[in-house]
Amino acid sequence: MRPADVDELDRGDPGEVALENALRKARAARALGTEAAETGAEVVLGCDTLVALDGTIYGKPGDEAEARATLRALSGATHEVFSGLVLLFGDGREQRTALVRTAVTFRELEEGTLDWAALVRAVEGDYENVVGLPLARLLDIYPDLLHEGRDPV
Repeated sequence: MRPADVDELDRGDPGEVALENALRKARAARALGTEAAETGAEVVLGCDTLVALDGTIYGKPGDEAEARATLRALSGATHEVFSGLVLLFGDGREQRTALVRTAVTFRELEEGTLDWAALVRAVEGDYENVVGLPLARLLDIYPDLLHEGRDPV
């Protein structure tokens, strides 16, 4: 794993933003280079996940106050979780992408319930997209992952 420090987009169509940010991360990680990259054997995975409500993108909160403000904005509403996946093979000439969208409905939240874990009323779509990496979709675009023994970076 190579965390990539990139300038992430935070405005625009949420799906396009998630894919562009994933591409930026994959390119930055590939640029860090390894011996495998030099031989063309490397596969790099870039992923970006974001939350959007009515076209507004909610980024990663910087502190507790921002996190609470985001939860208040999502209270009682159905928002979308988007994950952009980008695979770069070898020198980056081959590229595969996927976009996963999951609808999440929050309960109506009162100030006293913002700290609870039971905020979600319903999830429509890939649950793993909300809590981690949408592995099923990754395997759709890279089924060889199960067979080749190559690990995405």
